[in-house]
Amino acid sequence: MRATVLVRPKPGILDPQGEAVGSALGHLGFEVRDARVGKVIDLEVEAADAAAAQAQVEQMCEQLLANPLIESYEVEIVG
Repeated sequence: MRATVLVRPKPGILDPQGEAVGSALGHLGFEVRDARVGKVIDLEVEAADAAAAQAQVEQMCEQLLANPLIESYEVEIVG
């Protein structure tokens, strides 16, 4: 099964990359109120069903893919 994980900084956490992107977009003439930079992780996992895949990927997020103290994550299972 294919899993897509979206990890981004939690609200209130400093995001220097997001600030740089927002500033650069402003200099290019785009009006942006807020920019946050995260990461997308695509995985192919072996699981019996979507629920098992979801649980497995959430464990991966808690242990390695995201820092739960400062980042939030969303998991989407396809297949």
